[in-house]
This record gives sequence, structure tokens and C-alpha cells, in this order.
Amino acid sequence: MPEAQSQSPVRLVEPTAAAAAAAEGARRNVVGLQSVSKRFESSTGSVQALENVSLDIRAGEFVAIVGPSGCGKSTLLRILCDLEQPTQGQVQWGHHGSHSRPRLGVAFQEHRLLPWLNIEDNVCLPRLMQGKASAQDMERARSLCKLVGLNGFEKRRPSELSGGMRQRASVARSLFTSPELLLLDEPFGALDALTREQITADTERIWMEQGFASLLITHSISEAVHLADRVIVMSARPGRIAAEFTIDLPRPRTQALGSPEFGRLCAEIRAKLEL
Repeated sequence: MPEAQSQSPVRLVEPTAAAAAAAEGARRNVVGLQSVSKRFESSTGSVQALENVSLDIRAGEFVAIVGPSGCGKSTLLRILCDLEQPTQGQVQWGHHGSHSRPRLGVAFQEHRLLPWLNIEDNVCLPRLMQGKASAQDMERARSLCKLVGLNGFEKRRPSELSGGMRQRASVARSLFTSPELLLLDEPFGALDALTREQITADTERIWMEQGFASLLITHSISEAVHLADRVIVMSARPGRIAAEFTIDLPRPRTQALGSPEFGRLCAEIRAKLEL
């Protein structure tokens, strides 16, 4: 792609909830990883997945992590979900290092919808797992279906929807608890290119409207540049932070997808991945 002179793009959008949260986030961390390492032990030996990773995510900020397969990207997200524990280092929640996690939302590459529930019940699953959902809960589930483009499909079963629609339902479910931090583990990786582009644009729109912090794990450089305020590049295993890029392009980013600046950023990130 052609290179352009590095300039600071002028932001063209009106202030949003995300912008306000990002301004607050300049003073407040949602989570901080402090020298986190992770080693897996098995009968055949040990594997060092992560080594000395330190990373802060601020309120209202969208961070993306890219890196080669096996570099520990998903392990890092699983540590944040409390599905894995670091071998060394620690996770500090909030500005003062609290160990109390904020509200989390998680969407994985596999949608993990329950096939015997309809879509609105799947979206409402965080409440159903605690007991019976209220009328207010169901109304929120329906509003989230509308938000992600599933209006009219609330009563359908997952098997009746396309792959892209099932992923939209997964994202809606991840938003049910009004998360302070949304964790996205390659949720669009199995989709065709056109569907993936549309859902990526919709994810940016939702983030701009609602202003939560988000961490995206992805193999797609263009997806990372489209969505993120910062892109973190990780090295091959053991995963370390090799580079960090600030993405200062106007939002919504769909306006910039074919621009020289977008291409320049993608090329610079790719070059770091190839080292």
C-alpha cells in the first residue's frame, strides 16, 4: 500500500459516550497487568506462554492485541477472565490496584449459544443462570438484539440463524451486564470477509455509543486498526510485548479504511509482526 506523510488526522465525529469515557480513562485504569508470565506444565514438559507482560487498559479505551499463533494472546484474555492464573506477576483491577473485578463481558470465536434456547433467552443467559429473568431483563435482551441487528429474530433458535447472526447474538449476550470491560477473543475470525467487515463496523458503532473499555484479540491487522485506540504487537512464544501503536484516525473508521494513513499503519504493524 502507498505510504503517506505522517500527520495527525483531524477528528470528524461529535463527542460520544466513548469519547467522554476515554477522557475519564486518561486518569483511571480499568485493569493493569504487572509483569505477567504464564507457564504451562505437563507430563511432556513445560511451555512458557507469556513472559513479563505489562499492560494498562483505561476506561473507555479500545485496545487490540495482534501476534502470531501460539504467542499467548488468548492465554492473556483467559487470565483476565480468571480462567487461568499467572505463574508470575499480578492483575490489578482499577486505578488503586483493587482485586475486585469490574463487570466483564466476553465473546469468543465460538458463539457458545445454547441450542435449546431462543436468541433472546441466550442473550439473557447471565440472568437466567442466577434464576428467573424479570420482564425488565427480557426487555433489555430484546433491546440488545435490536442494537446488534437481530430485530425480528429474537424467538429463533441458533440453528435457524447464519454464522454472522449467531456471532451478533454472542456479542449481544456479552453486553447484557453493561460491562465496564468487554473482552473479545477473535469473535469474527470464522466469518466470511463481507460479514466480518459489517460486524466490525457495528462493533465500533456500539462501542462509540456505550463507552465501555474493550480488549480485542485478533489475527487481523486491518480489524485491529479499524477498532482500536492502541494496537499491541506480541512476539512469538513466549509472548512478550514487541511494539505498541497509537491509532489516531477519525471515527467511525469506515471513512478511513482505504486511506493512505490506514494503509501505512497496517504496513507498520505487519512489519513488526514479521521481525
